Amino acid sequence: MEGLPLANEDKTMSANLKYLSLGILVFQTTSLVLTMRYSRTLKEEGPRYLSSTAVVVAELLKIMACILLVYKDSNCSLRTLNRILHDEILNKPMETLKLAIPSGIYTLQNNLLYVALSNLDAATYQVTYQLKILTTALFSVSMLSKRLGVYQWFSLVILMTGVAFVQWPSDSQELDSKELSAGSQFVGLMAVLTACFSSGFAGVYFEKILKETKQSVWIRNIQLVSFSLEPSL
Repeated sequence: MEGLPLANEDKTMSANLKYLSLGILVFQTTSLVLTMRYSRTLKEEGPRYLSSTAVVVAELLKIMACILLVYKDSNCSLRTLNRILHDEILNKPMETLKLAIPSGIYTLQNNLLYVALSNLDAATYQVTYQLKILTTALFSVSMLSKRLGVYQWFSLVILMTGVAFVQWPSDSQELDSKELSAGSQFVGLMAVLTACFSSGFAGVYFEKILKETKQSVWIRNIQLVSFSLEPSL
């Protein structure tokens, strides 16, 4: 009986952590879109930064973060870290090679997102990019043999309807087109739609690889970044 309060506390803490993680994720996603949009449309003298440079920097930060997490899991031992990286990456070339496909797709996707945000307003981009939920669901059904319930399919239909309404012409379209005169809305739309399909396929492919092996997600991400740096550069 004494263990019941502790179990309830663990469940409560786990639930609170989930909601906290969800809130942080929503804030991070929203702020990222607004920051990227602002940085790509800011009118200043001189040329804008290269989107490919931003992608490379993000990949470098990602691999540094993953190495630090593996270092933490290895009890902060450099020798253990070196052994893990050597055994899991260099000594398993076929397992590492499996990540070449999604890494290339993710590299293309990350560059396309900058193209999309340079040619679309933040709201249109954010809503349209949610089509990746639809593409992920379709690839999950076809590649992972997942079954979706009636409510899940109904939610996907509502999502598609919402995206269609966002793309519907409005009275303010002329004002928006003036603001986006430096770019093409059609190019932005094609970029975000291509990113949706690439995100869905790469995400499901990566999930399938994670389920088939026992390697940690941090090791898999290091393998992923090691292949994406070359095309990014």
